[in-house]
Amino acid sequence: MKQQAITRPRRWLALGVLVLAVLLVAVDATVLGLATPFLSEDLKPSGTQLLWIGDAYSFVLAGLLVSMGSLGDRIGRKRILLIGATAFGAISVLNAYANSAELMIVARALLGVAGATLMPATLALIRNLFHNPRERSVAIGIWGAAASAGMAIGPIVGGVLLENFWWGSVFLINLPVMAVLVVVGARLLPESRNPQPGPWDLISVVLSMVGMIGSVYAIKEFAAHGFDWIPLASGVVGAIALYGFVRRQRRLPIPLLDLRLFRSRGFSSAVLADLLTILGLSGLIFFLSQYLQLVQGRRPIEAGLAELPAAIGAIAAGLLAGRVARRFSVRAVVAGGLAAIGLALAALTTISQDTGYPLLGAALLVVGAGAGFSFTVTADVILAAVPKEEAGAASAVSETAYELGAALGIALLGSIVTGVYRDFTGPAGTPAAAHESLGGAVEAAAQLPPEAAAQLLDAARDSFAHGVSIAAGVGAAVLLITAVVAWFLLRGQVLSTER
Repeated sequence: MKQQAITRPRRWLALGVLVLAVLLVAVDATVLGLATPFLSEDLKPSGTQLLWIGDAYSFVLAGLLVSMGSLGDRIGRKRILLIGATAFGAISVLNAYANSAELMIVARALLGVAGATLMPATLALIRNLFHNPRERSVAIGIWGAAASAGMAIGPIVGGVLLENFWWGSVFLINLPVMAVLVVVGARLLPESRNPQPGPWDLISVVLSMVGMIGSVYAIKEFAAHGFDWIPLASGVVGAIALYGFVRRQRRLPIPLLDLRLFRSRGFSSAVLADLLTILGLSGLIFFLSQYLQLVQGRRPIEAGLAELPAAIGAIAAGLLAGRVARRFSVRAVVAGGLAAIGLALAALTTISQDTGYPLLGAALLVVGAGAGFSFTVTADVILAAVPKEEAGAASAVSETAYELGAALGIALLGSIVTGVYRDFTGPAGTPAAAHESLGGAVEAAAQLPPEAAAQLLDAARDSFAHGVSIAAGVGAAVLLITAVVAWFLLRGQVLSTER
């Protein structure tokens, strides 16, 4: 099918629709952390269930992104984007009204299925809308800035909702965004697809999902609980499935994922940098809202506003990243951004119950700016490295790295925070539930005499803050090492200067 032509003004209007999709996903990811203390009080999840609520979405998303990106290349990126947005909004209702920790985990997993259709489609459509490299860099910068804006809007809007309604309301904000996206997108977005896509191989889809989920589940369980036969079996099954997936892609005449993409050093290096960066960041970010609310006692809207510097830094850096990378070099911008994040995380190793906001705000601003520079440029490198017909699959690889890094980061760094937290010593009569999560400790304290409650909360908050500081140190080490790796692997990479 011949792709629809689109005029220059309509390209930017169409980009506005794609920005709504990015906002939809970014807002949802941010408000979960803000709602976690309220969700914990209502659903009473165990520490392990709380981690699953945080990463079930990412696990499923990571398992399906390549399959959905490839499906979009075949049936049409506009079509799969609109279907996914509709499903995302509908499943958000299930998240909002979940009445148990188990149902919440299932709802988050289903949301991951819908979310897997959105991000690859948006980047692939940008690749097909903007053929001029400079325009494409600007469009990617706006795309990245939208994700950061969602990070900023989510906590603020979520904070207002949490102070006036129940925690489920933070998921219902997806509905009006979804409605606008579907109605306007149906009119503005051009359809694009691979003109010679080949069949959508269901065996490859199953192998990809089993491999990703099985492997990541094993890593998560080993990190949280040590050796056990069930996660070992899961890891073995996952590894076998991934091996089978790779072999099958090499044998298929038109594979679900063209593995030749990884022969491009720029493509592979950018994907690796994204994965390690998110791994180092995500565990800390997941627990930051809990720290601001449950340790420092901030109201939800105050916690949301406290996280605003990260989004401001990311928006500003994302809009400038392409120009700066052309002025200096790709590796200087990416490695410099990652080093800045690492140093900011290193500063957060001093975090405690009484840490003042100037340090927190400055660190978050630097983290946001570093991420804005790095992610915008790596996305540009990834899209420029592939033909537009394979933009969906390539975008899916990029997003898979992002989501896999998020899932592993929450699992590994989150397990560090949880493990350190559980070792605190409370007053006599401290219930076991208080050691499961900080939310559980707050709830348990409400049932104790005032003096014992104060001792319990002080010990629990101090232990939680100590866990966050250790996670920040591990994250800093990961980011600084990644910066060095990116400096060497991205040498010689340039962004096109064609007009």
